[in-house]
Amino acid sequence: MAPLTVGLAACGTGDSGGDRLTSAPYDATDAVSVSTGADSTGVDPEKPLKVASENGDTLTDVFATDAAGRVVPGELSADGRTWRSTGPLAAGARYTVQVSTENGEGAPGRRTLRFETRSASEHLDVKLGPDNGTYGVGMPLTAQLSRPVKKPEQRELVERALKVESRPRVEGSWHWVDSKELHYRPRTYWPAHATITLRSSLKGLKVRKGLYGGKAKPVRIRTGDRIVAVADASSLRMTVRKNGRTIHTIPITTGKAGYETRNGIKVILTKEPYVRMTSASIGASDFYDLGVHWATRLTNSGEYVHGAPWSVGSQGVSNTSHGCTGMSSANAKWFFDTVHQGDIVQHVNTAGETMAPFGNGFGDWNLDWKKWRAGSAVEGGRPEGGGPADAARLRPQV
Repeated sequence: MAPLTVGLAACGTGDSGGDRLTSAPYDATDAVSVSTGADSTGVDPEKPLKVASENGDTLTDVFATDAAGRVVPGELSADGRTWRSTGPLAAGARYTVQVSTENGEGAPGRRTLRFETRSASEHLDVKLGPDNGTYGVGMPLTAQLSRPVKKPEQRELVERALKVESRPRVEGSWHWVDSKELHYRPRTYWPAHATITLRSSLKGLKVRKGLYGGKAKPVRIRTGDRIVAVADASSLRMTVRKNGRTIHTIPITTGKAGYETRNGIKVILTKEPYVRMTSASIGASDFYDLGVHWATRLTNSGEYVHGAPWSVGSQGVSNTSHGCTGMSSANAKWFFDTVHQGDIVQHVNTAGETMAPFGNGFGDWNLDWKKWRAGSAVEGGRPEGGGPADAARLRPQV
């Protein structure tokens, strides 16, 4: 019993070491200097943040954050006397700096101060899309930048600041369309009845010298039922499926020789009850000027699914249009009433060119997953995690 008794006695002794562990930290205001000064405003965000020990105390920790919760990375010197930020400060941000110290007797010290950086004169604003609402499962997210961003490290910073959350969770990635536009899509179509939010944490972040992130309005969307229409230019039938079940098969006509409908996956852009279509709009050699009802737009260049009562005799028989997908007025109204912006229309077995991924609407799904990820400043260099779904092969995604 003797060793145990001795051990208990030692643990229970109120020596100075035990007092140091339970004593309150001392005020280290005079022991620590910070380059910005306390309660400073208009601090230059281009300059690093520096913390130093003034009387030989050791810096044990420096924790600097802005009001958005973003932590300033930094490096402590080997002797524990100085600390320096290794990442840029945000512009127009309020910071809190918490410094922990230890004096020569091992007692802990604390100092907390706050400061504000000056606002940036030049901003990189971001317009996030689409607008809040309900869309089909093919709708990509978009980010339009007010200024071009070209360098890889700057693109990575911007991309990491664009936060996408979905319920249920899905695998997805951004893709840089050009220096001012990004699109985000999942590996496969969004789940039906999902909730997706998109926000930016770019505000105040330094993109490059003199340019800092600006404000961006967040986006919250939902998806509806999974509606996918596959238009086969060979069989001249459109098959419409809702949540995997066929709900309608429609006789159609697509583009004739010289005006072939594009192959590939297209996302419905708008629904227009009435559109005037003319030969001049597409440079057709044969004249026409028609009022078209129940028009569902697929491309910026004017490819629609619409009512074509003049070609009912050819629907299901031959391709006679100037590139649109024509059907009877009754079928066109049913289609118009059934689909929504963001739903999928896929054309297969046409003699036309493949739908471009960008520049003529949303052809995003015509890039396979490997190529899509390669367009990301963050994901592009990571190893592929599985076989891509090759949309370019134009197999119906139903």
